[in-house]
Amino acid sequence: MKNKDHLVISKKKFKSRLIVGTGKYKNFEECAKCVDRSGAEIVTVAVRRVNIENKKKPLLMDYIDPKKITYLPNTAGCFTSDDALRTLRLAREIGGWKLVKLEVLGDKKTLFPDMIETLKSTEVLTKEGFKVMVYCNDDPLMAKRLENAGAVSIMPLAAPIGSGLGILNKVNIKIIRSQTKLPLIIDAGLGQSSDAATAMELGCDGVLINTAIAKAKNPILMAEAMKLSVKAGRNSYLAGRIDQTFYGRRSTSNKGII
Repeated sequence: MKNKDHLVISKKKFKSRLIVGTGKYKNFEECAKCVDRSGAEIVTVAVRRVNIENKKKPLLMDYIDPKKITYLPNTAGCFTSDDALRTLRLAREIGGWKLVKLEVLGDKKTLFPDMIETLKSTEVLTKEGFKVMVYCNDDPLMAKRLENAGAVSIMPLAAPIGSGLGILNKVNIKIIRSQTKLPLIIDAGLGQSSDAATAMELGCDGVLINTAIAKAKNPILMAEAMKLSVKAGRNSYLAGRIDQTFYGRRSTSNKGII
């Protein structure tokens, strides 16, 4: 039986619900091995990290084929709307990319998103024809505004970028899930495979993971663990969990007990 449960972003189907970042690895070779082991079909790429000048230096494209894996240019490290817009316009000129990930950070310590600049950027980019996947905080009201502005995916943080704290506010994630039909993808803060499973069990459509894989003691093994956990969490969500109760319930019937 073929798997028909796909992640759909801007009408494009993906079998994998795990998106992998390409930063923080020891080298491109390790990154490529992790992407392969993870089964991811989308990778995020910070535009300024793509070498286009020195032809002697290796390119990410030498290790991860953009014809087989979807590249998702992002605005990592941008702190203003102007910087983010310039970065994504450059990405479109370089590679023709229209499906992009937007993040506009608010300060260098917490790396929380500046939602005013993020919303402004989303409005501009959608008018210019970009398909914008938006990194945001876990505020349901702001998530709805991003949806109304034309975003194609809402990507709330689980915790600060790279913190590994896991999902800190499950209630807000559930609220966002209940109010949007857009793909909901947890972005930032996951630390271990159980965090990925939890995100999927909350009804998220996918997760984006970078640091938890790249900085694990065994990145390749962690990439596989994340792959399996995303699948397990998704199956658990689709299966439907039992109702919770404060009291015990028998696993076997009283009928026939001696």
